[in-house]
Amino acid sequence: MGKDKTKVYLYTRVSTSMQIDGYSLDAQKSRMKAFCEFNDYEIAGEYEDAGKSGKSIEGRVAFNNMMEDIKSGKDDVSFVLVFKLSRFGRNAADVLNSLQIMQDFGVNLICVEDGIDSSKEAGRLMISVLSAVAEIERENIRVQTMEGRMQKAREGKWNGGFAPYGYALVDGKLEINEEEAVAIRTIFDQYVNTDMGSNGIAKYLENHGIHKIARQNGKNPLFDASLIRRIIQNPVYCGKIAYGRRRTEKVHGTRNDYRQVYKDDYLLVDGLHEALVSEEVWEQAQIKAVAQAKKYEKVNSPKGEKIHLLSGILRCPVCGAGMYGNKSIKHRKDGTKYSDYFYYGCKHRNMTRGHKCDYRKQVSETKLDGAVIEVLRKLVSNKKFAGMMREKINMEVDTSALDQEITAQEKTLRQSYLNKDAILSDLDNLDYEDKHYKRRKADLEDRLSKTYDKIEETENALVEAKAKKRSILAEKVCGDNIYKALIFFDKMYEPMNEAERREFLTQFIEKVEIYEEEQENGQWLKSIEFKLPIISKDMKISLDNSSQIETVAKLTHN
Repeated sequence: MGKDKTKVYLYTRVSTSMQIDGYSLDAQKSRMKAFCEFNDYEIAGEYEDAGKSGKSIEGRVAFNNMMEDIKSGKDDVSFVLVFKLSRFGRNAADVLNSLQIMQDFGVNLICVEDGIDSSKEAGRLMISVLSAVAEIERENIRVQTMEGRMQKAREGKWNGGFAPYGYALVDGKLEINEEEAVAIRTIFDQYVNTDMGSNGIAKYLENHGIHKIARQNGKNPLFDASLIRRIIQNPVYCGKIAYGRRRTEKVHGTRNDYRQVYKDDYLLVDGLHEALVSEEVWEQAQIKAVAQAKKYEKVNSPKGEKIHLLSGILRCPVCGAGMYGNKSIKHRKDGTKYSDYFYYGCKHRNMTRGHKCDYRKQVSETKLDGAVIEVLRKLVSNKKFAGMMREKINMEVDTSALDQEITAQEKTLRQSYLNKDAILSDLDNLDYEDKHYKRRKADLEDRLSKTYDKIEETENALVEAKAKKRSILAEKVCGDNIYKALIFFDKMYEPMNEAERREFLTQFIEKVEIYEEEQENGQWLKSIEFKLPIISKDMKISLDNSSQIETVAKLTHN
């Protein structure tokens, strides 16, 4: 009987359709297949990632599928073949980590063009060195690219990316797009010459039919406040080129996570493009932006900040978004301040992030907060409710099925460990001179591998079962705490400050709904939805002495 062929996987990765490392993708495959034919290797599978970066293995679907097949022992392969190490990955940590996982399952890496075989000691050393070199080279390329972009900025040229709204990119140069430029000029004119802020300008543009034209980097037809702020702060509109305003920094304590941060010390030079607004107008806009930022910071400082009891919990009756607490100042006819008026308004009434809601009502915070607290007080004073809560607290949780599963898994795990020890003992006692030594050894190693798989599978199932039990018991404790808190609501609520009251309510209220209009009896409150099943369906809570609101509390369990 002929000798079984060594089975291998082929892995190819190409960033573009162009040649890589001097060879096209087809040429790379041909070289690897010729290598397999020469060494009498059987190709058990081919995996290819196109257009994926080698910086990290994340996102490389074919690579991840190959690794899963290796772990499962699907084809019992001995090697993975790549054309060059740079095709396997350019991050040293990822390369070495992936190789270690492969070797844990008895699979090694061969780099055909580099002449590297990780099953040999020299090959492992070479992979470590080349991986580190490749990572340094990639960092050098990134630095060189950034320096090239900075040089273009110094020369006043646009240095990459989509053209800013109001401009078009023609042969690498910024040219005014008159169709879009109308909105830019209007934004600066209204911001500098009126009292409007970014939210007011967003409304102004919509009311005057000035919509954002869809383009590859933005499909939303509305100018939202955050976009308007970015436009106002962008010096490109006064004929400047900025570089380094936003820089990418590595997130501390991570390997491949980065974030963008804004910098004050950025390069700013005269651009080669035509300005949409004068430098004077742009500077006036910056002065106003700084002044508004300081004003906003002062009004919303944490010290003595007003706590809005139902912010986010209260839902808009039109769009369903959260309603948040706001303040307006009431004035007398002579212009002097009369009082502060606190109210709830839909967060989308100012077109937040391009979402618009037409619900403009300012619902009195005092009235609505009072209605919710009144309902809760009536609820907890109801004898039937108190009885229900005590029943729920005393209710036992049935975890018997999970207990049986945990016991069975623990028994299976103990038996698997005994099997593992027995196999290891048999391996130690093998006779090297036995003519069937290799087969016996291979058979025992195969059984040992399957036993380890069984141990891992059982351990995972055991952890999952115990986690389910902990979750059920934790939910029971959490529910009991909420029920107890509701029973003693009045005694607990009164001595609390505003922040404590807000935190208290969010523990058991999922959302509060209101009517679009104030009802004839003066009520806005429509329903309260709780996070746990609290109200029985036949209970009715009266908000006053003459009427009952049947929908004020919903039976809900998230």
